[in-house]
Amino acid sequence: MLKGDKVLLRQKRVSDADNDYTWRCDPDLTVLDAAPPLRLSRREYVAFSTDEMRYPHTYRRRFAIDSADGEHIGNCMYFDIDDTSQQAEIGVMIGNREYWDRGYGTDAVRTLVRHIFGTTRIDRVYLKTLEWNLRAQRCFGKCGFVKCGRASKNGHDFIIMELHRRWFESQEAGESAGSQATIPDQSA
Repeated sequence: MLKGDKVLLRQKRVSDADNDYTWRCDPDLTVLDAAPPLRLSRREYVAFSTDEMRYPHTYRRRFAIDSADGEHIGNCMYFDIDDTSQQAEIGVMIGNREYWDRGYGTDAVRTLVRHIFGTTRIDRVYLKTLEWNLRAQRCFGKCGFVKCGRASKNGHDFIIMELHRRWFESQEAGESAGSQATIPDQSA
């Protein structure tokens, strides 16, 4: 279990599948991932999730996001882990809207990144967020991510953001010392 200020990141459980299914069928949530709502039945999805937990992929690490009181509020992961280039992509979703705009997503991202840089040789973490999703971009910016490119896929335009280990460590050291650390300009 990984402890943040507001969240706990833990291994996924079969019992999470019910919330996951609800969130992945919600068109208002799936649009944030540039994905269509799930078309599997609940039973099919639970079977799929159970298999995925039994036989985890070596290039992906998935976590549930719980509030401090133990409520499952979302999910996060790092994936496309490339040991050669020492980088991985991350994704985060707060599915429970009661926890939106209250710092839970930011804390989940920071906790996940702290775990990645603290336990792996990964030097660069990156993500793709929809160009119009300014709320997500602000969240990632608070965590030290900077814009580094653009991409298009299936008719959607994305902003690519990255965070390097040394930037994160500098930011963490600055926060510990009570000042803001220097990170690259985010206006790119």
